[in-house]
Amino acid sequence: MIWPISVLILSNVLYQVTAKKLPEQIDTFIAMIITYLIAAALSLLCYFTIGNRELSIPEQLSHINWATILLGVSVVGLEVGAIFSYKAGWEISVLSIAQSAVLAIILILVGYFFFNEAITAQKIVGILICLVGLYIINK
Repeated sequence: MIWPISVLILSNVLYQVTAKKLPEQIDTFIAMIITYLIAAALSLLCYFTIGNRELSIPEQLSHINWATILLGVSVVGLEVGAIFSYKAGWEISVLSIAQSAVLAIILILVGYFFFNEAITAQKIVGILICLVGLYIINK
């Protein structure tokens, strides 16, 4: 259970640093094309080395649904949002915290309304802490 979140955290740190350090001279979308070509090659390598190949590639492709497509759209939105936020002057120490706090609040509501997850007293306290944190970080 530790390794997936460790990969997520390490990748997020690397992502934020590299998104902030993209050269101003390169168009954001050219940088993303290169990024996605590398990501595709790495994904292909992972598929052939550690992927689940119980089903053939055509069989697996037959299971693509709206979520797979929207995941691609959301990834582009994440990239564009982060890169342009940094270009607009957001600090690396503030952007991730601000978006994570707002995201946490929204996902508590999404969990409640769409996935029947409970809104507990702990989650309400968490929302309040997020709001206080957003207030403090923007002072």
